[in-house]
Amino acid sequence: MNEILQLKGTFEPGKNSPMGPTNLPKNKSVTVEHLMNLKNDLMNVQKFWQNEKLQINPLVSVYYNTVVAKSNRIKGILESSSKKNNDTIVGAKFTDENKPKHIITHCLESYKLEAAILNLANVISAVQNYFGNVISHDTINDINSKKYKKLFEDKTKIKVSRTRFVNTIVDAFYVEKFGVDQDVSDMDETAIVTIYETGTKTSDIMKQLDINFLDVRNIDETTLLLRPDQYRVLISKAPYLISMAVTDISKLEKDSFYDCEDIVTSIPHPGNEPTIGVIDTMFDETVYFSEWVEFKNMVDGIDLDSSDYNHGTMVSSIIVDGPNINKELDDGCGRFKVRHFGVAKSGSFSSFAVMRAIKEIVESNRDIKVWNLSLGSALEINSNFISPEASILDKIQYENDVIFVVAGTNKTSRFNAKKIGAPADSINSLVVNSVDFNGKPADYTREGLVLSFFNKPDVSYYGGTADQRIRVCTPLGEKFVCGTSFAAPWIARKLSYLIDVLGLTRELAKALIIDSAAGWSNEKYSPQKIGYGVVPKHINQIIETPDDEIKFMINGITLDYNTFAYNIPVPEDKEKFPFVAKATLCYFPKCSRNQGVDYTNTELDIHFGTLKKKKNGKIGINPINKNKQSEDERIILYEGQARKEYRKWDNVKLLRDELLTPTGKKRQPKPNNSNGLWGLSVRTKERLNEKDGYNMRFGVIVTLKEINGVNRIKDFIQLCQFKGWIVNKLDVENQINIYHIAEEEVVFD
Repeated sequence: MNEILQLKGTFEPGKNSPMGPTNLPKNKSVTVEHLMNLKNDLMNVQKFWQNEKLQINPLVSVYYNTVVAKSNRIKGILESSSKKNNDTIVGAKFTDENKPKHIITHCLESYKLEAAILNLANVISAVQNYFGNVISHDTINDINSKKYKKLFEDKTKIKVSRTRFVNTIVDAFYVEKFGVDQDVSDMDETAIVTIYETGTKTSDIMKQLDINFLDVRNIDETTLLLRPDQYRVLISKAPYLISMAVTDISKLEKDSFYDCEDIVTSIPHPGNEPTIGVIDTMFDETVYFSEWVEFKNMVDGIDLDSSDYNHGTMVSSIIVDGPNINKELDDGCGRFKVRHFGVAKSGSFSSFAVMRAIKEIVESNRDIKVWNLSLGSALEINSNFISPEASILDKIQYENDVIFVVAGTNKTSRFNAKKIGAPADSINSLVVNSVDFNGKPADYTREGLVLSFFNKPDVSYYGGTADQRIRVCTPLGEKFVCGTSFAAPWIARKLSYLIDVLGLTRELAKALIIDSAAGWSNEKYSPQKIGYGVVPKHINQIIETPDDEIKFMINGITLDYNTFAYNIPVPEDKEKFPFVAKATLCYFPKCSRNQGVDYTNTELDIHFGTLKKKKNGKIGINPINKNKQSEDERIILYEGQARKEYRKWDNVKLLRDELLTPTGKKRQPKPNNSNGLWGLSVRTKERLNEKDGYNMRFGVIVTLKEINGVNRIKDFIQLCQFKGWIVNKLDVENQINIYHIAEEEVVFD
């Protein structure tokens, strides 16, 4: 087996190349009739707000005719520039149709709505007077090339600038209609409600609606906890204010468990083992491993019964001593200490209370890097927005150097839920589903996607099935159980070993776990159920690689639009590269729940492969997944296609060559047209007008598999050192020694 290598070198920053003036797609056009319809829509929106009693800035929903790319969002109709239009966005969702389309909501002052109507009127007049009743791609091309320069300079003829005129026409091509979105559902339970940001204080809005704001609990300025009567007032008087709403009570199904023979189990005293945080139901301090667990009850004042101690105790038993009571799942990671926080009773709990508790817990325990959360809702996630619970987890992980392992939730007998439940829709977390010991999804497995796009769960592991259950410890002795709750702790153990013992960053640790689960071909089971695959049992299968593979890790920080290294040397054979390649990228972006389906603020677009000389003479990359995004030349690539094929806006990306051709033959070596060098490029794109993605850490795991089975790792190391890379082997024994020395207590005489 080969050791995994760590490469350290210098990345170069690169600026974004301008893409030229905007235009309609080739052979496409916009009619005056459509422009008039859009103007009438805006006039109807204006009338709506003139008749509305609530004093807030108007909300305008833009109904697009497709899943729209950021570059094709409105640039000229509502405001005069792309940035100004982007700044007014307060929410986004998809239509419920089989072929989703964007609905993006803006909030802008009344005078700007009036100006937008006037702008459309001026554009309509210009098209009718000088371009006929239809304006095409070719006409826009002529305008961009300044063929009509004098016409646009004469403001008595065209009362709008050339740039805004073109942007308005292009906007109209992608916009189906304008309106005020009032599509909300009723609820009979306490609800967590997020209202749109309107520039008016929430307390003032509640006062106008006759809702006592002193009686309303809130997480932030726009996310509130409302009783059923308060929620009904809101939807009856101002349904357009509601960006998203979910029930506050997350219902938990009791876990399936059976008695097993009591076994006298002993355990040594804890030493300097790593600590994993557990947020769950209560922990019973009478169990045999209680010395390994530091427990804190976060729901003081609430009556507890014996059932409230089962789930949390079982989860912690796996983290502390799982391999000892499940010999067939020995992972080689040893034992772990646990800091266990009881935040809920069994059966049901308040999501609002748990969210507040989690934030406080993590901020008060900054020494813990890995957190296990095996609580989950029996109800399905919403396809148009992230759950409040998941949003809190994503925010915590963006702001802190921590990672959550979250159970993928189970199907239950009481709830016919097919999709996963909160907080398994957390984008930054590592979400784990359950399989049987043959790698088949368990019968209770629920599935993604999240926001109709994000690939959740991330991975799967063995959580027990009716045929072969997982053994755990409960307050009443050992039990046999099954559920995603008992798959997640095994992954938390592996992550803690990689981060706390081996010293990897969370970005690399997450990427390594996902990379280990993803083989060289697609899984036979749906990724919506199994994620990228099943994580290997033993840690050595993750931190070592076969002799015919070279696996290396790269930590990076985004420097500019393009962060790249074009000097990765790859061994040759007869002037060709005898390898297929795989690359896994992970990063933890800032997320904005109020942006709805456009949830992640930052996109890191990875290109990895052999080098090439582009048409403009510059050096580029032949990506192994044929990624056409971010190329200098203009290409037609629809947003839906980019999301599906290249995981655009997803914070986990897997690029992979297939081992075999479609006909089942062995892959042929790649031609060497690049002096033996490959390249890695990470390109940063911002959805909002901020710099959230700059100076962001990312981790990349690259695997080169020799198609003839030859071990070329020594050649690779020598070539890298010659090119200035610092190459370190992931020496497990040495890292363990370093960890133990670092954790020793120093006693001064």
